[in-house]
Amino acid sequence: MNPTSEQLPDKERLINKLLETIPKLQKRFQSEDDEEKEWLIQNCGGNPVIIDFLKECTVMMLHVIDAVGQLEPVNGATISKQFGIPKGSVSKITRKLVQQQIIRTEFLLDNKKEVLFHTTALGKEIFHLHQALHRQMRNGINHFLQRYDTEELLFLIRGFEDTLEASWVNPEPADSEQQEHRSTPDREHAVQNEELNTIVDMLKQLDTRSLKKAKAILQDVFFTSFD
Repeated sequence: MNPTSEQLPDKERLINKLLETIPKLQKRFQSEDDEEKEWLIQNCGGNPVIIDFLKECTVMMLHVIDAVGQLEPVNGATISKQFGIPKGSVSKITRKLVQQQIIRTEFLLDNKKEVLFHTTALGKEIFHLHQALHRQMRNGINHFLQRYDTEELLFLIRGFEDTLEASWVNPEPADSEQQEHRSTPDREHAVQNEELNTIVDMLKQLDTRSLKKAKAILQDVFFTSFD
């Protein structure tokens, strides 16, 4: 017979509550893609060509345009490395964007196999629109995180940084003997460790796409200078 929620230890009840929230969080991230696309359409100045493109494009296509706009002239290998997009996906998307005249190619005189990508006038317009969306989201995220105090924000940063370095497939086992002989931390430190464990357990359930979005949020909010 499974214990009721009232019978579970506090930590286990917290973990269960977080696990119940994770599917809702994933759905929220998915719906956010639709919200972003709608914002882009509403703020593109009514350009019918851009509207038609935005209605059919994928999030990955916007990421590639963003990469070209930031790094141009740039080759596919650099886009893949800098933005974490598989090389095959970069090749497929860049071919499509060239056909749509959103990006253009350039061949080096001394190396015809080396293909560099530039944005076209249309591509630059989409790129700058996407950058405006990023600024809008950054301001929204910053406003949202103002509800947390400094200690809570530092804790979130630590949790995400630890998550980025952790392996869910081969986690390091805790040394129980060392745990028993370790000096007892004060109450505040113990609470912080417990909260960190619950956050890490929650993040373990996120898929790669959601983790990348969480990383991007932290990068935008905590490691980007605001004008």
